[in-house]
Amino acid sequence: MKECTLSNRIHCRTEYAALKRVLVAKPSFMKISTVINETQKHYEDVNIDIPRALDQHDTFVHVLKEHGAEVVELSAHPELHEQVFTRDIAFVIHDQLFVASMNEEVRLEETSLLKEWLYENSIPFQEPFPSSIEGGDVLIDGKTIWIGISGRTSQKSIETLREQLPSYTIEPLDLEDDILHLDCVFNIISDHTALVYPPAFTDSGLDKLQSRFQLIPVTREEQFHMGPNVLSIEEGKLISLPQNQRLNDELHSKGFQVIPIDFSEIIKSGGSFRCCTLPLLRSSD
Repeated sequence: MKECTLSNRIHCRTEYAALKRVLVAKPSFMKISTVINETQKHYEDVNIDIPRALDQHDTFVHVLKEHGAEVVELSAHPELHEQVFTRDIAFVIHDQLFVASMNEEVRLEETSLLKEWLYENSIPFQEPFPSSIEGGDVLIDGKTIWIGISGRTSQKSIETLREQLPSYTIEPLDLEDDILHLDCVFNIISDHTALVYPPAFTDSGLDKLQSRFQLIPVTREEQFHMGPNVLSIEEGKLISLPQNQRLNDELHSKGFQVIPIDFSEIIKSGGSFRCCTLPLLRSSD
């Protein structure tokens, strides 16, 4: 068995412990070519300013490195216009990495490139899913896994994950039809606190979340600007859009340190900071 080193170790048990190693991809060929979510409909005509997107992404990566994360970049492929959203193509649950099953044809090749990288780096992975499941719908809460039932993640694959992880509690959450992924409307930012856009959920789903977390609701406008899709880089510290000033002030009032980074070009395609990172290793303290 290959010795476990930082380069091939994987472990994530929360969404907010200190980020140690993360996989990203530059938006070098980012483009809205085929509209595959509601946000893209609003920006299809203006599309993506790639030099601006690259500048914003570079700033984001610089901040991650400044805070101690090893940032690994997958090579950008000219035909993969959504590749910047590395969160969707896999997810780590404690010490297991699951390669996602992508719903959209334009994104299928992304998982092939990921698997090549995993093989090259001797990182074991699983891909047991019979139908679609994407990492943006999977949030880790210790031994509880919250999963959005969306147009990208099926009940069948959720049941498969439940069979794979019998010692975990799998909590499915039905989402409204216009919601892309769970992390667009819900994000866990501490052991007891989460961001939520309430209209995205059924009454029973919202009740489940309220029984577990102190919820910070976001407005419709903040949700459109990816308010819930912050990225925690260590406990109590997260990256958020400066455009969501009301939400950032609310987070600050509750003791969180907010690092504002402009990501306005990248969110045109329907994702923000969490979407653009695939954490491989977070602190287990």
